[in-house]
Amino acid sequence: MTLDTVSGSPAFAGFTPDDFDVFAVPGLEPRMDALISRIRPKLNELGELLSPFLTELCGEEMFPHVAKHARRTINPPNDTWVAFAPGKRGYKMFPHFQIGLFGSHVFVQFAIIYESDNKSVFAEHALQQLDDIERHIPADYVWSSDHMVPGGDKQGELGREGLIKLLERLRTVKASEALCGIIIDRQDPVLANGDAFLAKVEETFRTVLPLYKMSF
Repeated sequence: MTLDTVSGSPAFAGFTPDDFDVFAVPGLEPRMDALISRIRPKLNELGELLSPFLTELCGEEMFPHVAKHARRTINPPNDTWVAFAPGKRGYKMFPHFQIGLFGSHVFVQFAIIYESDNKSVFAEHALQQLDDIERHIPADYVWSSDHMVPGGDKQGELGREGLIKLLERLRTVKASEALCGIIIDRQDPVLANGDAFLAKVEETFRTVLPLYKMSF
């Protein structure tokens, strides 16, 4: 399944430098106002556009959840995202897919974070299928163990031993996480081309789908 343009117009307009500059706005309320007005509509749009694609890809209904940052009272958010999960009322307890922004880049990834009870299941399955992971996940895909920290380690640099260490920690440490996907620099022209960006997202989600399947 691919996303089609309508009447010759892009299905998604893409991201602009102003979207990333939101994270330089000082103060919680001013930054949230800028985020809500500039970025959240685009995340809502991505949620609507990509939920049918992920539902077909995963073979189960996938629901979009746009970050609200409702618990913040002092510190403004350094990133924001839309997550896709099989739960209608939430996503943090499920293995899920994410598209989001830091001030420096866009991330598109599979994620299993500390609230999920599936962490040990994923870790066990992934450790048993390391050969498949190394075969199917490209060397430039990035692994992270903390969704609050931008960036991570490329699979090609992490190596087998590094991946084992990440997965062992996921299995044994309650606060551990595992995320895997791509990082697109804010200057990358693909971000301004909505159709090209959506195609890149679809490609990435197809690539990390085996990781999602290992979570159950």
